[in-house]
Amino acid sequence: MTMKMKTEMIKIVDSFVSLKKLIFVILMGPSIALLGCGDDVSESSRVTATRVERPDFDAARAFEDLVTQVDFGSRVPGTEAHRLQLEWMEAQLREVADTVIIDPFDWVTSEGESLNLTNVIARFGTNFDRRILLLTHWDSRPTADQSSDEASKSMSVPGANDGASGTAVLLELARMFSEQAPPLGVDLLFTDGEDYGPTTDDMFLGASHYAKNRAKADDPSFAILLDMVADMDPSFPVEAYSLENAPQVVQRVWTVASDLGYGRYFPMSSTSRVLDDHLKLIEVGIPTIDIIDFDYGPSNSFWHTLRDIPENTSSRTLLMVGDVVAEVVYRNR
Repeated sequence: MTMKMKTEMIKIVDSFVSLKKLIFVILMGPSIALLGCGDDVSESSRVTATRVERPDFDAARAFEDLVTQVDFGSRVPGTEAHRLQLEWMEAQLREVADTVIIDPFDWVTSEGESLNLTNVIARFGTNFDRRILLLTHWDSRPTADQSSDEASKSMSVPGANDGASGTAVLLELARMFSEQAPPLGVDLLFTDGEDYGPTTDDMFLGASHYAKNRAKADDPSFAILLDMVADMDPSFPVEAYSLENAPQVVQRVWTVASDLGYGRYFPMSSTSRVLDDHLKLIEVGIPTIDIIDFDYGPSNSFWHTLRDIPENTSSRTLLMVGDVVAEVVYRNR
């Protein structure tokens, strides 16, 4: 995601936040008062009355999946690590999903390089017409272009947070959905070629392929993208394109985060804008939000560097994000 360091950081003034909240109230009713509550809620005071019984999110197992991916090596298209991850991921999903779709496609980069890429889709509740989509990218970046050390810039990124984290969360959610079926159809999309680059001309490739070839038929009512969701010091402010194009989904997710005691990690007081996979789905009419941490390491110093390793990530953050997304799914009756 080469544009992440270049994205415009926008602080929303109080009056604008109030206006957005007012719009949400009109759209969604008084529950919006939970949004932006700033203070974290203790474990003992979490809201439980509205929770749907569901399996617990196993953060330790999700973290093991994160480590497994990094142990393969950088999952750069065309490498052995990329092939091994695809085989492993497919095997994991076939054990639990109703249907697994392997969707290969080709891409010629702006520099004339041919890439063989593969999206993976796992479907749950295939008998439901009403469906939602959860997605993440599973590839990692071929160059550590944000490294301060010039000699490191040509090396590939380990991708613990940027790639492996979202994949780990979705794999654990897949096991949960197998253990207890969600109350609606859920598709998990693992996109390839999101982080290839070096420019956005050769990024978001899997999301573009899905949007052009499957989105209309699958017809999800909304989608949630997970990107960089394992930072040891997490913060998930509202992403601006998400707010503009899927305000009701933002309201639903940030309300759940507040209910579960994660309010201060999902702040509504500020927002940032980023180019990511969600824009490709928004372009074809799917309301999509991006749960993303914009600041990985001190001053974002771990992003797109060789320091994107498991030691700089946290199972606690995986738990937080997995809890929120699972709750959104199981409440969706």
